Amino acid sequence: MNPRVKSVTALPLHRLSIVFTDGQRRHMDVSPYLVYPVFHPLRDPDLFRRAAADHGTVAWPGGIDLDPDTVFLESAPEPTDPRESQAPLAHG
Repeated sequence: MNPRVKSVTALPLHRLSIVFTDGQRRHMDVSPYLVYPVFHPLRDPDLFRRAAADHGTVAWPGGIDLDPDTVFLESAPEPTDPRESQAPLAHG
């Protein structure tokens, strides 16, 4: 089982900074998911900023959440250089 989300911070450009239960710090680009109707509300920056850790995953008001394994597998290690936090993330 992959580690679960301990805390999350919303970043610009629909990205998340996530701390997992094993101590890893990773970034996730949520923008590819915004094409799906269930995630359309997250196009609103005010709503996106309300991301929170909930039961081991990332969730937003209105019952919007991401699968916890997807959050881990689709995230990348947090950049050590702050300038890299705006660079596109690779998706696998």
